[in-house]
Amino acid sequence: MTMTYSISDLARELDVTPRAIRFYEEQGMLAPERRGQERIYSAKDKVTLKLILRGKRIGFSLAECKELIELYDPTGGNQKQLQTFMKKIAERRAQLAEQLLDIEQMQLELDTAEERCLAAMSKTHA
Repeated sequence: MTMTYSISDLARELDVTPRAIRFYEEQGMLAPERRGQERIYSAKDKVTLKLILRGKRIGFSLAECKELIELYDPTGGNQKQLQTFMKKIAERRAQLAEQLLDIEQMQLELDTAEERCLAAMSKTHA
C-alpha cells in the first residue's frame, strides 16, 4: 500500500502550516487527490513539498522552485533538473557574494559615521 498523508499530517511532519500547503497547491505545485473535501497527499507530494521548502530556505523564488520541480524526470536520470539546479546554485552564490560586499561597504560607512559622531561628541565635552 502506498503511503498517503492528510494535510495536517504533512504540515506536522514538515513543520509548515496547512495554509502554506494550500498556497503551494493553489500555485499548481502540489496536486493532492480529493475525497470529498479531504485532500490526500502522496509520497511524491511530500517530496515535492520538501523540495519547495529547501529551495525557499536557500533563497530560490517560488518560480525557480516550480521550474526545478517541473524538470523532474527520473527516466532521464534527472540530468536536466540537476544541471538547471547547479546553474541556479551558481547564480545564488553570485547574488550572495554581491550582497556580502554591499553589507561590508555599509559596515564601513557606519564605522565612519560612528567615528564622526564620537569625534563631534568629544569636542562638545572638551
